[in-house]
Amino acid sequence: MDHLTRDDLKTLLAPQDGLHVSIYMPTYRAGGETQQNPIRFKNLLREAEARLLATPLTPDAVDALLAPLRPYIDDHSFWQHQSDGLVMLRRSDLFQPVCLPLAFEELVVIGRQFHLKPLLPYFTGDGRFYVLALSQNDVRMVQCTHHHAREMTLDNVPTSLAETLRFDDPGQQLQYHTGAPGSGGQRSPVYHGQGGGKDTAKEDLFEYFRQIDQGLHDILRDEQAPLVLAGVDYLLPIYQQANTYHHLIDEGITGNPEHDSPEALQTRAWPLVQPFFHQVQADAMAAYERYAATERASDEVMTIVQAAHQSRIDTLFVALGRQQWGSFDPDSQQLQLMSDPQEGAADDLLNVAATQTLLHGGTVYAIEPDRMPTPRDLAAVFRY
Repeated sequence: MDHLTRDDLKTLLAPQDGLHVSIYMPTYRAGGETQQNPIRFKNLLREAEARLLATPLTPDAVDALLAPLRPYIDDHSFWQHQSDGLVMLRRSDLFQPVCLPLAFEELVVIGRQFHLKPLLPYFTGDGRFYVLALSQNDVRMVQCTHHHAREMTLDNVPTSLAETLRFDDPGQQLQYHTGAPGSGGQRSPVYHGQGGGKDTAKEDLFEYFRQIDQGLHDILRDEQAPLVLAGVDYLLPIYQQANTYHHLIDEGITGNPEHDSPEALQTRAWPLVQPFFHQVQADAMAAYERYAATERASDEVMTIVQAAHQSRIDTLFVALGRQQWGSFDPDSQQLQLMSDPQEGAADDLLNVAATQTLLHGGTVYAIEPDRMPTPRDLAAVFRY
């Protein structure tokens, strides 16, 4: 699996008795370094086994829990087709390997729920964006971060204008050239296509783009990541009219993208999305500072965990790479802090606060500790 949605998050966080195993590791995409991938995974699997054996589970129960993971050690093809990071999530009723464009630190967590905090930059769109490369002959989608780009597989998306309109003769596909300069000094597009006439051609393009937009719904559903268009300049405003995704960036990449690599599209798109990321997070930081001395904000673990379960958090900042172990009972609202994970008897309360905030529609910024707006590892702005 190479894509996650908030619906997937809800499935992963559905209450389930028994221990949950969460394994994170960085992975190499290509070359001889990919040989390190299975070695690293094997070591992490051994760590998970040792920690599970320290719980009340019997050795047979530990073997059964880890059984779906073991074949991956020798699956050469699997390790040759990785992204930047791998997540293995396992409980008695579920096993989910996920390859994502996030470079995780090595981590094994055994707990009463999945440890999903390292995934939060992916879910919140902080640093992740998409490029949709459009032409009459091709449609491509590239998932990007600041440093990486990966072309996605598109299902239920038309591959060309000809496919959309079901032309019998490929020579009848829409053609375009630049006409005489208009009053503003710029040349206007001239279209030639089936049925004749500029209006008919634009209607054909609009229908083509409407079907693309519709096909992208499953990928972009519940997303907050920016989307950048790449294509010949006359195509972009037509797609913008057909678009229903709320985070489409106004400015696009102009020119024919058919021969651009994912990395080239990522490089050209980053300057367009960078101000978006900076401004949104800066606004959230400013809101926390504005409310920090009031009851609308807090950096207390107990207050924040309670508020997360009560759907009260609007914005949450949580430190990556940190854990605060403990347990929280939503029924009694009782929270207990612990000094270590106690092998399955505790949860990372930072993870609990973050995932509950997302599930209840709040925004989460999982950031490096030195970027936190407070010296503590949690900071929240409440809805009320």
